[in-house]
Amino acid sequence: MLHYYMGIEIERKFLVDHEKWQQLTKPSGTVYKQGYLLSDDKRTVRIRVADDIAFITLKGSATGISRSEFEYTIPVADGVEILQNMATSAIEKTRYEIDFCGNIWEVDVFSGDNEGLIVAEIELDKEDQHFEKPEWIKEEVSDDLRYTNASLSVSPYKNWA
Repeated sequence: MLHYYMGIEIERKFLVDHEKWQQLTKPSGTVYKQGYLLSDDKRTVRIRVADDIAFITLKGSATGISRSEFEYTIPVADGVEILQNMATSAIEKTRYEIDFCGNIWEVDVFSGDNEGLIVAEIELDKEDQHFEKPEWIKEEVSDDLRYTNASLSVSPYKNWA
């Protein structure tokens, strides 16, 4: 199966209320292992492996909550080898996709060095798009770069004061 995505990613991030999240009936999640080959202010190159699929993703610098994104499937064996031998940093998380009021919320429950952190993301068609927030959503962290996956891979949540 060939998968690719090219375009602009418009994404907002929020923290999740742990108690309300635990009470929520949710679908099964997907465990992601992802590592970074390059990550700076202008670009990110990431490898992600989940179950029987792997991706390479290239992201440009952000302007507001928008940035260019290109994502392609790669063979799983290649993804695993790249993660093990070439990634300079990595994270692990379980992602849940929750449909709420016609939008898909991607909720990442982090493990390893980021254990205890739960972040929800919603991808939008335009920056000023209106959407309803579930009751388990807390404050927005879209502008706080500490919550990017690339940042969490080098400055994990467990080390925050």
